[in-house]
Amino acid sequence: MAFTADEIANINNAALVEYIDKGKVWAQNIANKPMLQDFNAAAGKFSGGNQNVSFAVKAGQGGGSLAGYSGDDQLSYYNPTGTKRTQWPWKEHFIGQQVTHTELKIDGIEIIEDGDDQTTTNIDGREEHALANLLDEKNEALGEDYAFSLDRLIHGDGSTDAKALAGIRSIILDSPAVGSTGNISRVAFSPWRNRAATAAYAAAGGQGAIAVNTANGGALIEFMEKEWLQLSKYRKGTTRYKIYAGSDWIAGYRKEMRANGFYTMNGLKGTVDGSQGDLEWHGVKIVWDPTLDDTGYSKRCYVLDVSKTGVRLLYLNGKRMKKHNPARPYDRMVMYNGISTTAVMVAKQLNTSGVYDIA
Repeated sequence: MAFTADEIANINNAALVEYIDKGKVWAQNIANKPMLQDFNAAAGKFSGGNQNVSFAVKAGQGGGSLAGYSGDDQLSYYNPTGTKRTQWPWKEHFIGQQVTHTELKIDGIEIIEDGDDQTTTNIDGREEHALANLLDEKNEALGEDYAFSLDRLIHGDGSTDAKALAGIRSIILDSPAVGSTGNISRVAFSPWRNRAATAAYAAAGGQGAIAVNTANGGALIEFMEKEWLQLSKYRKGTTRYKIYAGSDWIAGYRKEMRANGFYTMNGLKGTVDGSQGDLEWHGVKIVWDPTLDDTGYSKRCYVLDVSKTGVRLLYLNGKRMKKHNPARPYDRMVMYNGISTTAVMVAKQLNTSGVYDIA
């Protein structure tokens, strides 16, 4: 029995759902995307609203202070200020694919049209098998292209596409005391700054990139220990950290650890393994992020507060990976699939996150 047009659309859609919901792939050129995976796992929702997601933030002090008095001294009162409103514009994204009727025929499916009525017939008994193979291949490519491009946006600063999501480099800045983020000036509002140690920050009078040196306990390790105190200054009970690093940064950290005796001895009566285990910092796993290497940041490490009060990815309700199967136009023998996403990356607090480069 031949498939109807609706049945083909349903199989087409089901194959797409199977791929994007489960991510089952065996391709050789698909890299891990830990930052995208973690942001997606902790993603929140918003309900739209005038092109922006908005939050109120404040420094914690309203401008007043205790003053001593005695007897009938005149007392003074003040009106607390300091609350600011941050705004983050949400963005719409789309990626789509097309499959021609010719390709379906080659793969064992013939589309028969009678006006608006469309039916299919199998060719040489390969109907179901051929259709699944073709759509699996197409949907795998579509799903990976979606994930790859979203991962790049999340790592970016928003400069590659003004209509698309601005990522982590638009929020956790190399030079944190310049410009504005979320419509709030970092220059005028010092609590609205992330921590940093980069060449750009050194040029602005701040901390420069860290030179890896194994002496005296390790320069990178010593710096990060001091930095932990600074990150903890405004940390709350809800703060939750993720650490992503490029391969050169991880190599520098491992080098200092090896030189300063951070070994474990296993299998002394059997195989001697000279490798090190997974890296951690204050109990937080340091994850290698291949995208940092691919985008020229192999010497970089991000320590991100990814809690609800830190840096977060939000999706518009019902618009996260929304699937589209538009009808065939009258003058094209094609089948269409698409995915749209409406999202924004936001932050309610910046001074609990940091970016750190090695020289």
